[in-house]
Amino acid sequence: MGNRGMEDLIPLVNRLQDALSSVDQSCSLHLPQIAVVGSQSAGKSSVLENFVGRDFLPRGSGIVTRTPLILQLLSSNTEYGEFLHCKGKKFTNFEEIRKEIEAETCRLTGSNKGISSVPINLRIHSPHVLNLTLVDLPGITKVPVGDQPADIEYQIRDMIMQFICEENCLILAVTPANTDLANSDALKLAKDVDPQGRRTIGVITKLDLMDEGTDAREILENRLLPLRRGYIGVVNRSQEDINGKKDIKAALLAEKKFFLSHPAYKHMAERMGTPYLQRILNQQLKNHIRDTLPAFRGRLQSQLLALNKEAEEYRQYCPDNPAHRTKTLLQLVQRLAVDFEELIKGSGDKVDTDALSGGARINRIFHEHFPYELLKIESDERKMRRDIKYAIRNIRGVRTTLFTPNMAFEAIVKKQISRLKGPCMKFIDMVSQELITTVHQCINKLSSFPKLRGETERIITTEILEQERKCRDQVLLLIDIQLAYINTKHEDFIGFINSQQTYNHSNKTVTAGTAGNQGVAPLSSLIVIRKGWLTINNIGIMKGGAKEYWFILTAETLSWFKDDEEKEMKYMLPLDNLKLREVEKGFMSSKFVFAVFNTELRNVYKDYKCLELACNSKDELDSWKASLLRAGVYPEKVTVDEQGNGAPENFTDPQLERQVETIRNLVDAYMSIIYKTTRDFVPKTIMHLMINSVKEFISSELLAQLYALGECSALMDDSPEEQQHREEVLRKHAALKEALTVIGDISTSICSTPLPPPVDSCGIQPSRRQPPAIPNVK
Repeated sequence: MGNRGMEDLIPLVNRLQDALSSVDQSCSLHLPQIAVVGSQSAGKSSVLENFVGRDFLPRGSGIVTRTPLILQLLSSNTEYGEFLHCKGKKFTNFEEIRKEIEAETCRLTGSNKGISSVPINLRIHSPHVLNLTLVDLPGITKVPVGDQPADIEYQIRDMIMQFICEENCLILAVTPANTDLANSDALKLAKDVDPQGRRTIGVITKLDLMDEGTDAREILENRLLPLRRGYIGVVNRSQEDINGKKDIKAALLAEKKFFLSHPAYKHMAERMGTPYLQRILNQQLKNHIRDTLPAFRGRLQSQLLALNKEAEEYRQYCPDNPAHRTKTLLQLVQRLAVDFEELIKGSGDKVDTDALSGGARINRIFHEHFPYELLKIESDERKMRRDIKYAIRNIRGVRTTLFTPNMAFEAIVKKQISRLKGPCMKFIDMVSQELITTVHQCINKLSSFPKLRGETERIITTEILEQERKCRDQVLLLIDIQLAYINTKHEDFIGFINSQQTYNHSNKTVTAGTAGNQGVAPLSSLIVIRKGWLTINNIGIMKGGAKEYWFILTAETLSWFKDDEEKEMKYMLPLDNLKLREVEKGFMSSKFVFAVFNTELRNVYKDYKCLELACNSKDELDSWKASLLRAGVYPEKVTVDEQGNGAPENFTDPQLERQVETIRNLVDAYMSIIYKTTRDFVPKTIMHLMINSVKEFISSELLAQLYALGECSALMDDSPEEQQHREEVLRKHAALKEALTVIGDISTSICSTPLPPPVDSCGIQPSRRQPPAIPNVK
């Protein structure tokens, strides 16, 4: 071969295979090797036996190879085989090797012709072989046999894909010469994963079984469906030869004679046959190993670096040393306290980018969930108006009153304040659950010590529930304090009342309507229900035409101004005896119109019996109608509901409606103060009594309570899973170090043969079934 460094590459990979055999799958490392792919009975096993010069592979009908067989061929002076699962045992009888393969296959797959992706590792030392590492894969089949599953074809394809998808794997595509090469399953699969043909080597078998007058010359000369690495033809023993125990040496001589004597192949006989195939595979595998070794070394180094810290911790851990157990307990509790605080505060090195956690979730409860629960109380308009109406009626009894009763206001406010208890208790419960979830997230790091994890979880959860109880009591107390005294002298409440009078104070003289009053109106009339632009639609063209004004609706009056600055009032119309009338939309008009009129047939504005008001949209029209209803201005016709209830419930007198509107606005003003206070003090109470208290407990009290159990030594007992994990990490770390040492033995100055130039292999169509998305396996 002339290059000793290259000669050492394949034994080096075999040493790596041994070093990584116990951890390869978990490390996701894939060593350079050759995968033998072909349909069932394509002659794959015969090719491998010809390499070894011995009969050692199982034979029979149906699928014989049911697990991957990693075959390592090593050139040596003695001849024997050894299995990785039978370490230390040498097999000098190749019939025993066959039986061991069959026994191990049955152990891995059962007796029902099923398959398994767990490989069997066989190493053969022989003076008759060149260094090679090959993987014999199950033959591609179409029809299930016996108890095989119906999807056996896809299972086999998936297994083959697991190997040949890896860039470190050369593909030996075996195809019988007596079949159509364009339909070769092996070449189709190779085309799927290696479309450029950088890793595919074609092998044509059964050349001696082709029909008379036909040959495979064009294929072997790489002119029909060419491959970048070309094709090599071989002649295996026939089934009759095998049954007759024909010697493989004699078969190799017969193969050589076949190529030398065949008119189509004799000009290329030196590039055909099993010995040449073995040499080519040896050379190309060495080249491939040399090309992929730097990247493989890089993967080894990165995985070793990732394991260094954990392996060092495990090496220093002494589970039987009481002092070490105590030190570990202290470190774990301190780490738990730091992790909990970091999750709550949002600091720390590791930031979750997939979902909210810890303090971020609690913050969302503070500023999104809790305000929303309070808003649901505020937004129940219909229920509040009904409650106010019943309160006013029940307070005045059989009497009639001229003024709005103060007791109704206080009764409604107290009822609204009492309704805060539900959302506040729900709020506390949500924060408590998030704290427990956060604690679980931190405690998961104690899973190596099940007893410690269980006791820590129990102690902290008990503390959270205790602080939750205290927090509930405190919040209920604060709500009761609000119920104890309704402070109508609160500066924000007074400010609200004063703000309702600003538009009236801006006018020295208020032009009254039919009532003819001047001066400051009563408080109820200053409760603004709605403001907006409306057009007075029925003013004649001679009097200036339809014009838009700024309207303000209160519980007592409907006023309009020149503009929205509210400085120049045009008119103030009292709402007494007013009703609402529908007005049909004009043919050429884009406005939506309604009218107000006096039920006593008085003029509502100057010499107009009704006032037609127009707005720009249907939604705006409906909104003004609803606002007028709130002010006690009802439609001209009142319908009776299905139960026969008419005016007594659904259409009360205007005075009651104005009183309801007055109290509703005052309740809104006072409750806005309460809601604002509640949104502020409840999160602060929770933060102080629950979150900060639990954080302080974990950092200062948890360790003492764990010591108080009197079982510190038992708390630090490892779980079986942790013991297994520790052993696996240490074993993996040692294997990776050994693998890097093995790679370090090889010279970096060795040279490889360049890859042949690309060829046009478009005649080979990819498999119809695309390569599956499957996890890496060794």
